[in-house]
Amino acid sequence: MEGLWITFKEELSNVSDFLWTYPLAIILIIGGIFLTFRIKFFQFRFFGHILHQTIGQIFKKTKQKGTITPFQAFTSALASTAGATNIVGVPVAISLGGPGALFWMWIIALIGMATKYSEILLGMKYREKNDKNIWVGGPQYYIKKALGWKWVSAAFAFFLMIELIPSTMVQANSIATQTEGAFGWPVYVTGAVMCAAIALVVFGGIKRIAKVTDKMVPGMVLIYLTVCLYVIFANIDQLPNVFGLIFTHAFTPISAAGGFAGAGIAQALRWGVARGLYSNEAGLGTAPIAHAAAKTDHPSRQALWGIFSVFVDTIVICTISGLTVLVTNAWREVDGENASNMINVAIGSEFGDAFGSSFISVFLLFFVITTIGILVFYGEKQAEYLYGLKVAKVMRVVYIAAVFVGSIGGLKFVWNFLDLLLAFVLLTNIIPLLFLHKEIASLTDDYVNRVIKKKTKKQKVQLFDEEDAS
Repeated sequence: MEGLWITFKEELSNVSDFLWTYPLAIILIIGGIFLTFRIKFFQFRFFGHILHQTIGQIFKKTKQKGTITPFQAFTSALASTAGATNIVGVPVAISLGGPGALFWMWIIALIGMATKYSEILLGMKYREKNDKNIWVGGPQYYIKKALGWKWVSAAFAFFLMIELIPSTMVQANSIATQTEGAFGWPVYVTGAVMCAAIALVVFGGIKRIAKVTDKMVPGMVLIYLTVCLYVIFANIDQLPNVFGLIFTHAFTPISAAGGFAGAGIAQALRWGVARGLYSNEAGLGTAPIAHAAAKTDHPSRQALWGIFSVFVDTIVICTISGLTVLVTNAWREVDGENASNMINVAIGSEFGDAFGSSFISVFLLFFVITTIGILVFYGEKQAEYLYGLKVAKVMRVVYIAAVFVGSIGGLKFVWNFLDLLLAFVLLTNIIPLLFLHKEIASLTDDYVNRVIKKKTKKQKVQLFDEEDAS
């Protein structure tokens, strides 16, 4: 019986590897490029405008219809991506795919900006109010309303609802094992603490989740980046060599050295794409669920936050995490089985092992609490869409229970299905998204013509008036 289970896990792993190395990588890359062309390279042409309308408008109040502010929607969505996937996921990708995996994460991010923008754009247009008079939305709504594909919208909601169970388990286990190693806390104690904290957050609904994330997430990200940047600058002489490794081994194999087992091009592509997607979630369709509650006057204006979130999550945080383990050579010193400890070792090389381990453990604890909090909200919304508000409340309890079970390492066989379930979620979202390319292009053109160009014309008129006056 044990032999059959081992064979099953190996076959499941082979199927997941194949899907993420070839079909899904191709769909994500070609789909992202296609959407980039359809929106006329919007994420690059108007990046300055995007920064001004997002980070430049954080404290601006709006009277538009919605439940939470645009910034709260952004931090809520960022909470599900910034955390363990950035701190632990990037070193794991490097340990299995080599430094070249970081290059493919960048590629996925650059074209993923168009994908995530498109998801949020449609999510805002097709959102609606539920029985509690709260705005709800996401792929299940635009798939059903815009395309009439009821069975696909239901499939997306079902797969995401189920996928979030092993996802929360893995997140919870990553921090429970970290705190056990750093502070000697029993895993069940960490599990109980996380369950209590997450319950306090999620039982307050999206408003409470948003209030927690907009206060915690930005500060945690800034502190983490500051510590990592210190380590990078302390080893700045290694940067030229590190960037050489990243670009070279994105296209050529790299041999084994130290604790690193070596990797081929396919492995760099597979882990770069998979971890890049899992990090910024572009194509998964989760971000529109949080953004649907935001106050805005145009779908594109809120969708700008999607582009900015991919930039922050992958181009900034993941890159800093990757460079930290590469410049310190931690990726060669730590073997693949302990890859999640790479960032601890890297930070410990400058601040001491005790600080490195404690710092990452504390940050993972806070990151994971906010991450799981928004994941529970995502899962609830899928249950609400499929079965109503009563079942949504039941699923909330299921997810919180999964946190504890995952913390103590229970039901590990379920974790093996995570990448496969992610594949199903991705496919049921990205394919309908591509079919809606005309609507995406039309809404984007409308925003460019009515908002961006109109604003530019006003500025020009004002400039001419000033010149005449002088």
